[in-house]
Order: sequence, then C-alpha cells, then structure tokens
Amino acid sequence: MSLPFRRQVLYIPGYDPFPPRRYRELYRREGVAQAAISAYRIAMAKREQAGPGFGWAAETVINGQAARGEVEVLVWDDIVQRSMGRGIIATYGQLVQTAWAYIGSGALFRLMRLRRGPVLAALYPIIVLTLQLLAAIAAGLLCGWLVSRVAGWWAGLPAGAGVVWAVLVLWQRHDNRFFAHYLMHDYAFTAAENGAYPRALAQRVERFRDRIADALQGDWDEVLVIGHSSGAYLAVSALSALPADHDTDAPALSLMTLGHVVPMASFLPRADRLRADLAALSRREDLFWLDVTAPGDACCFALCDPVAVSGVAPVDQRWPLVISAAFTQTLSSERQAALRNRWFKLHFQYLCAFDRPGDYDYFAITAGPQTLAQRFAGRAHSPGRITLPAGRAA
Repeated sequence: MSLPFRRQVLYIPGYDPFPPRRYRELYRREGVAQAAISAYRIAMAKREQAGPGFGWAAETVINGQAARGEVEVLVWDDIVQRSMGRGIIATYGQLVQTAWAYIGSGALFRLMRLRRGPVLAALYPIIVLTLQLLAAIAAGLLCGWLVSRVAGWWAGLPAGAGVVWAVLVLWQRHDNRFFAHYLMHDYAFTAAENGAYPRALAQRVERFRDRIADALQGDWDEVLVIGHSSGAYLAVSALSALPADHDTDAPALSLMTLGHVVPMASFLPRADRLRADLAALSRREDLFWLDVTAPGDACCFALCDPVAVSGVAPVDQRWPLVISAAFTQTLSSERQAALRNRWFKLHFQYLCAFDRPGDYDYFAITAGPQTLAQRFAGRAHSPGRITLPAGRAA
C-alpha cells in the first residue's frame, strides 16, 4: 500500500482579532458536513510535525486514496488587536483619515470601476458611524433643551453632552450587531500608511516567509499557502519574498487566495511593495496560484484578477487562475436564503461546506490526495474574469 499523500497547509487569516482556535473548530464542524455530502471520509488528527504556531491535522480517504493535511495558522491577531484598541473619539478620527486616504488619492473612484459591493461595504462603517453620531447629537440636543427649560442652560449643556457620549458608548457596546467600529478599524488599518505595510506587519510578513521556507524543507508532497480576505495580499508578499526554487525534489508549492480584497490596498498611492510583489509572483514558474472569489460575497472583489486590476500585469503573466465559488450553483436555495444579507458568513463561506460542491472543495483541497495544480489542471478562468487595469501602476 502506497504512503498517504502529505500536505503542509499554512493559513493566513484576514483582519481578525480572535485567536486561531476558532478556525480549528470551524474546520472540524464543516469538514464533517462536507464529507457527508461528498461521500468521503475525514477525521481530525494530531499533528506529526508540529510547527511553531497553532494548528491541527486532518486525514481523508477520497476515492480510495488516503491523504493527510497538517494545517498551521500564521497569526497576526495581536497586531489586529492593538490596532483596534482605540476609543470612540479616535475611531471618528480614523473615519476622517480613511475617507481622505481613499477619496483624496482617487482610489475610491478607481475601485468603483471594478465592483460596487466591496466599495459599499467600505462605505458602510463611514455611513453608519456618521448616522450614529447624528443620532447621539439629536438625543443630546433634545435632552439639553428639556433640562434647560427646567433648570437653565447651565444644567442643560452638560446634560446634553452627557447624553451624546452615553449614546455613542451604547452604539459601541453593541457593535457586535452593527460591525461599524470593527470595519472602520479594518479599513483604517489598511489605509493608515496609504497602502504601505506598517513596520510591525512588514516584520510579520517576513516571519511568514521564513516559515514557508522552513516548510519547503520538510518531507511533504505539497506546501499550500492560503490567504483569506486581507490575508490574501499578505500571502502574496510572503511568497514573493521567497527565492525561486526549481529543485525537483522539493514539495509542490501552491497558493490559494480566497475572497481577496487586494485592490483596497494595492490602489493606494504608497502600496509600491504590494504592487511589485503582485507582478513578481504572477510570473513565477515554481508555484501554482489559484484565486477563488464569488459574486455573492459582497466583501470581496469577485472575479477581479488581483494582478491585472492593480495595473501591474506583466506581458508574461501566468497567475493567478481566477475561478468563482459560484454560490448560486454550489449552495442550495435554502442555504442561500439563510445566508442572505449575512455579509460576514458569506465572506467565510470559502472555509465551509457546500451543498453542491464543484471542483472547489476546501477540505479536499487542504486534506485530499491531489496537489492544487493536479486538481485544477486544464481549468480555464471563470467567465466574467475582470482584468480592467483600474489601479495605479507600480
């Protein structure tokens, strides 16, 4: 009996303040559901070659072939948490700075040429936070007027100011229902350096590069790097920093970007490194790069070739292969109805089970017996791929 196929998966999450443990629980729950739908076996297991980060292993038997995937999360949640540790006044300062970064540079208008969904998602926290502020001011004025009628303006003024602050605090405490503060921190973090990586994040990307390089020295059939949401462009920069390796004995190197928001960063004026990394990685011969998005995911730039739309596609561009997860075809009508208007759940659907999976099956890809290149050999770009060079060229 042949040895099982072995894969090291290095997963880079998006702008997520939560520790990586929840990704393991999501994988366990959704993997069982996908295996039942697709009629294969999957089981969680202990990692044999535990890396420095948090992770888990999964074993599968698909079409009679055994395989094993060891997943490690490359964390940057500590950086995210620090960027979110801001008060209400600072958040409104972020609102002004972020709006100016995108509007003043013209990036917002170039983004609108691609997809309105993610642009509306970017405008959402600005609009909601502004409405919350106006509501707080209205409540404060009303309270101040009522108190001043009874006790005079000297009492009405502080009473009104207190109500304004109390209403703003109330909105913030219930942000788990509105996500306005969270999304504002997310977009502000991307725009803080006008697209350049902050020092802490640049150092973390270098650490990711080193971890990928270490994995490539291991006894694996494939090293698969996955970047989700804003983690997609971090994965691009980490891999671009790796020297090209044509060693035929090395593991197959693969990149899968899911639900990318690359233009939100690459269209900004100081994103020179990211644009250069996109161009360099797109011509590499020593890897296979698959990009998966879905028009039903309003938080991503669906079917937008991240290299081409950023205006840096070289004449010898090879990657990425752009495909759609096609939620309208791969999810049942009941599941689509349950996910309607649930932006975050749709944005994480790539990591979940599909009712009618096509060639995109997250669990077969991460723990199954084929490399990414083998699984998608001969696959063409999905119809509707967008290559409009709307971004600023490097």
